[in-house]
Amino acid sequence: MAPKLVIIGSGWAGFYIAEKIDPHKYDVTVVSPRRTSAYTPLLASAACGVFNFYLAEDSVRSKSRKQIHFLKANVTGIDFDGKKCRCEPAFDDDDEHLPVFDLSYDLLVIAPGCIPNTFGTPGVEEHAVFMKNVSDAMKVRKILFDLLEKASLPNTSPERVKELLHIVVVGGGPTGIEMTAELDDLAHKELQDLYPGVGDKLSISIHDIAPNILSAYDKKLYEYANTQLVRRHIEVKTNSHIERVEKDCFYTKEDGRIGCGMLVWATGNKNVPLLEELNVRKTQKGLKRILTDSRLRVVKAKDENALHDGVFALGDAADIDGASLPTTAEVAVQKAKYLVEIFNSMSSDAAAHSPFKYEQKQLVSYIGGRDGVIASKDNDHEGWTGRSAWLAWRGSNVTWNRNLRSRVMIVFTWALNAIFGKEIAKI
Repeated sequence: MAPKLVIIGSGWAGFYIAEKIDPHKYDVTVVSPRRTSAYTPLLASAACGVFNFYLAEDSVRSKSRKQIHFLKANVTGIDFDGKKCRCEPAFDDDDEHLPVFDLSYDLLVIAPGCIPNTFGTPGVEEHAVFMKNVSDAMKVRKILFDLLEKASLPNTSPERVKELLHIVVVGGGPTGIEMTAELDDLAHKELQDLYPGVGDKLSISIHDIAPNILSAYDKKLYEYANTQLVRRHIEVKTNSHIERVEKDCFYTKEDGRIGCGMLVWATGNKNVPLLEELNVRKTQKGLKRILTDSRLRVVKAKDENALHDGVFALGDAADIDGASLPTTAEVAVQKAKYLVEIFNSMSSDAAAHSPFKYEQKQLVSYIGGRDGVIASKDNDHEGWTGRSAWLAWRGSNVTWNRNLRSRVMIVFTWALNAIFGKEIAKI
């Protein structure tokens, strides 16, 4: 009988393993509250009509992976000694109050990802929009069009139009900057034709508590990005401390009340509730993450030299003890690839394999107007900017999606957009 492999999570790490694992060697079950896996770097483009929403995600259930079992549930606890996961069905409209159930395993992969961190800021949960999945991207587009329609009404005052069409992005990292870039491109192209008289009044501002945007890049690159954004009339507010968010405005320590039509929260991660319940070693500062050894095996809580039998962790919810890595899609995918190679090899014992080694890829971010920044892997080179960076970013958009049909559709849609414009009005 094939060993039971349970994968917690359908994000970058969990989905990759489910996609690449040999189903003839393992009885695989994926447990996740979401039946799809989002390609997060593509969400901003989908939200702004660059291509269809379905191209920014993939389904865990697939004809090509019909041997993989999927359970729409949250894992709320793990009995490491008994090798069982306690699962709670995950349905928003659970009128039946479906009972919890246990799921046994021989091998366990913990990759539940993270949830947005609001840092306790009042009103964020109720009034902000996040960018973690396709549902969020759909919400961004719907709100944007509703704001434009409200601004187009004959009895909407100029002052109200100004507030309605002020879009705020909180977070100066790659996600926030790329969301800003796509919104600005949309504003300068399709929206001015679709909404004459109000389309040109859309304004965008970025707020970040850090002293500069894109802080993962070298100084020359983040200063270049800042300059280019400001040149395109995007307000960049660094060292901005947001105190609370309300339905049509937010308050900062520095400027008080600022009116806005939509606030996109694209900053910070927080651990999922499951991590609070696990008897494992965890990081002590910053984001709470499960600590593993160099082969991604989970370390016991009270003995740093002892490992939980057959338990691995990766993705944003995990980190290697003594060799910390950022919470990026690239790190998650490289760890997942490493683990799949172990599972699919002749010897599935991790101890028989070399430790995981991360290969740093070039950081690429789009800043709008067919412009971008690329960080060099060579410390002696300052990196690249301009159209070459934009083309590199576009190329990475294709490679993030691992479905060949979707890759073809993305490129085909770009070609159609270039000829006919975006189908952004078809919502």
